[in-house]
Amino acid sequence: MKYEFYDTNLGSIFGLTDDIKKDEKSFRINSSTISFLWNRNNTSLEITIDNADILLLPNQIVTTTYLHHVSFEKTQLPLTSFLFNREFYCIADHDSEVSCNGILFFGTQDLPIITIPEAQEKKFETLYEIFQDEFATPDKIQGDMLQMLLKRLIIICTRLAKEQLILKDFDNDQVDVIRKFNVLVDTHYKTKRKVAEYADLLFKSPKTLSNLFAKYNQKSPQQIILERITLEAKRLMQFTDKQNQEIAFELGFNDSAHFSSFFKKMTSTSPTQYRENKSILS
Repeated sequence: MKYEFYDTNLGSIFGLTDDIKKDEKSFRINSSTISFLWNRNNTSLEITIDNADILLLPNQIVTTTYLHHVSFEKTQLPLTSFLFNREFYCIADHDSEVSCNGILFFGTQDLPIITIPEAQEKKFETLYEIFQDEFATPDKIQGDMLQMLLKRLIIICTRLAKEQLILKDFDNDQVDVIRKFNVLVDTHYKTKRKVAEYADLLFKSPKTLSNLFAKYNQKSPQQIILERITLEAKRLMQFTDKQNQEIAFELGFNDSAHFSSFFKKMTSTSPTQYRENKSILS
């Protein structure tokens, strides 16, 4: 089943489908959206995100944003999806309420895949049914009700992500610093390359940041910055027609030679070789 709420005045959309591969192109807005992808099957399924094949186990959820390039070409089973755009619910504006930025969305590290514990499976299925019921009530407050339900979904998933992807015994204030750092990197990686610049924005010392990430077994702040630049370079090479010089300029490098040297150091291959390899694989 496919459901869609669309506000023509705001250009806002919230969608729900139990088969995103089939329904992806039928939503009135299918770009610039944020998604929850939930495997409600009894067996695993495969999706491709940024050209990487992801195996999603039963009752696992992965979140994607409009920065990701998602393909369902290899997805052989129905995949449930909640999708929405900024006009419907801006997670940045509501971050004080849901605290998901940098954990569920717009993080710079590994793709956030959470597993629904067996004890919470009924909770998620009940929430799914409530979403369906709300779509059957097309009144003036339907959009508000759907926003409330989406907020609940985000909060529940953020709690699980904190437990599963960071640590169960965590300090909320410290985790808050980590996720805010991730969001800042996602926002400023083209212009800010030094940990000290982000430390200043967070009113912390670079050493404090480094120690904090080490405590929670995260990649170092400097590594996160460099990997975010590398990820964007890969995306631009794979999904646009931009040449190395254009990419170098967009990512804040002085020239294409500097960019090529950086890319080879990070990936052990030159931009030209990377393009050729991806072309052969595709």
